[in-house]
Amino acid sequence: MRDAGYWIGKLKMLPHPEGGYFKESYRSEEVYHGKHLPERFTGDRNISTSIYYLLENDQCSKLHRIKSDEMWHFYDGSGLNIYAIDAKGNLTEYKLGLNCDEGELPQVLIKAGDWFGAKPNKHGSYCLAGCTVSPGFHFEDFEMGDRKNLLELFPQHEDIILKLT
Repeated sequence: MRDAGYWIGKLKMLPHPEGGYFKESYRSEEVYHGKHLPERFTGDRNISTSIYYLLENDQCSKLHRIKSDEMWHFYDGSGLNIYAIDAKGNLTEYKLGLNCDEGELPQVLIKAGDWFGAKPNKHGSYCLAGCTVSPGFHFEDFEMGDRKNLLELFPQHEDIILKLT
């Protein structure tokens, strides 16, 4: 039977700074030159990157943001609840998974600049997902959320911020 340990081993996943496990699966050889990218980018970026990403049990992806759009893809396990807060303070809860009758979708898009984090939707389970980023992911474009700052910016979402920071 496949479980979180199976995927972590087979895909040679490593701990991710935001929580869970990951393995880069693709990085395009072609790049966008910095002069052709929006000003928020400080240099060249691969056209696209992709990772496998896994959360198990009570792990969470801590609130963070990146400078690119990120498409999440569901692969295995239980579903995943992804919480995103946009610049205006609007909170959206996305459900990643295959149970469309329960509001889950097999793909979820998180827009560039939105704060987001995630948790498996079932205690004691796991979720194997994929994340595709374009322009491609670069750690320079990653910002981990600070609990105090996020609570000051979005006090109306205290419960989610406390869970995911």
